[in-house]
Amino acid sequence: MRIPEMTDWALRLDDLSVARGRGSSAVRAVDGVTQDLAFGAALCVSGATGSGKSSLAVALAGDRGSDARIVGGEALVCGISARRPGRAHSVMTYRVGYLAQNAGPTLNPDLTVGDAIVEPIVARDSRIERRKLEVRVSRLLDEVRLPLGASEKFPHELSAGMRQRVALARALVLDPRLLIADEPLAGIDVEVRHVVRDAILRRRQEWGMAALVVTNDASFAEDIGAERLVLDAGSVVGAQPAGGDAIATPGHEAALAFLGQ
Repeated sequence: MRIPEMTDWALRLDDLSVARGRGSSAVRAVDGVTQDLAFGAALCVSGATGSGKSSLAVALAGDRGSDARIVGGEALVCGISARRPGRAHSVMTYRVGYLAQNAGPTLNPDLTVGDAIVEPIVARDSRIERRKLEVRVSRLLDEVRLPLGASEKFPHELSAGMRQRVALARALVLDPRLLIADEPLAGIDVEVRHVVRDAILRRRQEWGMAALVVTNDASFAEDIGAERLVLDAGSVVGAQPAGGDAIATPGHEAALAFLGQ
């Protein structure tokens, strides 16, 4: 298989539509989203429950365990068509780190924290040296401000916030070019939310990683210098460039509240 080349854009969405469910029960969750995201940049997607923001994230992440599928338009994710990735799906999921909405609470209870973090590596190369895995775990635990001893614990031995940080470390383990994080602050105490912010900012600045973050936290979006989109019933009804003025579609002025206006 010829590995698709990287482009200048982490994301290029053109009139993208996403459906959830199958057959007669399928519903249009995202409708006509057009947006670009450069490497090194960040985009935060906000909106009320059911607005389609999580459907957008999971479809772009290429999670085949989800019922979300792209049904219209196009999405290029790190140079690969998320709509029809074919055999390049494994390349796309290597380039993209995905932190699902329920990632912390659903960590495999039978794996230690260390094994859970490196599972995406082992799934690709089961022969990798154990010492290399231990070094990677140590580095990531330090990055998310967890003690090294946490690597030998099981998820149930950690607090909800610590499990969420483990899930973040797992999403970063392959050093992705694009991080897609759905509610990354879920369960994390206010005093350690800077850990998520710092991890995103450092990787953007040092490695040019892009980040698409689903969150309604306007202050977090500002902290990471993100562009903003607000969804309602799957459509974009509000937007704000990084450091710029917020705008809302006429008749959808309530979207400004999600932009901290």
